[in-house]
Amino acid sequence: MSARFYSLLLALLLAAPGAFAETLKLPDNLTGFGSPAGESFLAESTAKEAYFPLASNFLTQKTQAYCGVASIVMVLNALNVPAPAVPEYEPYKTFTQDNVLNDRTETILPRQVLDKQGMTLDQIGAILSTQPIKAEVRHASDASLEQFRTQASSFLAKPGHFVIVNYLRKAMGQEKGGHISPLAAYDEKADRFLILDVARYKYPPVWVKTTDLFGAMNTVDSDNENKTRGYVLISSPSGE
Repeated sequence: MSARFYSLLLALLLAAPGAFAETLKLPDNLTGFGSPAGESFLAESTAKEAYFPLASNFLTQKTQAYCGVASIVMVLNALNVPAPAVPEYEPYKTFTQDNVLNDRTETILPRQVLDKQGMTLDQIGAILSTQPIKAEVRHASDASLEQFRTQASSFLAKPGHFVIVNYLRKAMGQEKGGHISPLAAYDEKADRFLILDVARYKYPPVWVKTTDLFGAMNTVDSDNENKTRGYVLISSPSGE
């Protein structure tokens, strides 16, 4: 299938009044997914197994503190993890940004704290681990650029494997603080990853150079005991 088809599909999945009307201008080092260059990167990519499952479950974070929650919900639904009931959708079940938070997650990250400051890398991993999946947290300070490139691109090339990244926006030229979103693809020729930004009211999905993304992850998070940000590798328990 053509890159234009992928781009049009994502545009339809993201369809919402004003979804991209007020997005901020991208810095020169980032490439918008819907641009000709962005479409070309996807056409070249051989590591995009995560693209369709995530695009089919794409959503916008419900508050400015919920980027981690939205990313987790997208991945859980993409993995087809058994979901809780949703009264308004009965008899259908799905994860939402409300029901993914429960008594177990409350012991990891109280909702009143989440509402004020969002989620850290380690909290992402811990909350994901309350579900029947495998989640491996990697702080950028404990990895190398090459390790990240190899691990992330390998996951994106396998069905049922996903990567969530935690990075500092301003280190990539965006505005402004820490952010969380899933990766959807990797283009080896351009050495860029596609971030499906869950703050779609602010920025569109973007292709970012691996060096820039790793640098943005290799930043200190004062809300996480001054550990660096990083990424989470997610798969089924068997890893298959």
